[in-house]
Amino acid sequence: MEFFEIIERRHSVRSFTDETVSQEDITRMLKTALAAPSSRNSRSSSFMVIEDKTLITSIAGMRDYGSAFVEHAPLVVLVMGDEQRSDLWMVNASISATFLQLAAEALSLGNCWVHVEGRPHKKDEPDGLSAEEYLRSFLPIPEGRRILCAIAIGHSAEHEAKPRTETACDDRVIVVK
Repeated sequence: MEFFEIIERRHSVRSFTDETVSQEDITRMLKTALAAPSSRNSRSSSFMVIEDKTLITSIAGMRDYGSAFVEHAPLVVLVMGDEQRSDLWMVNASISATFLQLAAEALSLGNCWVHVEGRPHKKDEPDGLSAEEYLRSFLPIPEGRRILCAIAIGHSAEHEAKPRTETACDDRVIVVK
């Protein structure tokens, strides 16, 4: 698939078939995400690949809003950053997560980012348990690593998305000559 076609096709997918993601596709996505640029070449991003359905069901409960659909994904990749390697771990991890999502799209796999960092486990308790603390309670997150997001990945059960309509004339683009 050509790069610009990937960009035009990419959209958030929250409904997946039961078909598993091949190990070859997982390897290709991770290799791509590991190649993402990082501040000062710190390579502060890391990934946790989860295929276990019981763990995925638990991950879906990380927030009481916006993450329930994760339960039906055959694959979840946590994108983490090492705050010891870079104070810009969040930026680096964001770039890596985007590369991961674009690689998934190139492989015709649906995917959706679910933000973890700074989000509460329960929306009505913003000062209570965080989504990250909840995930740490049952996943082996290495010391010094922070979780930016979870990317749910799988074969899409949704109809094709409409092509994007963004143009260079969009009011979000400021041109200075």
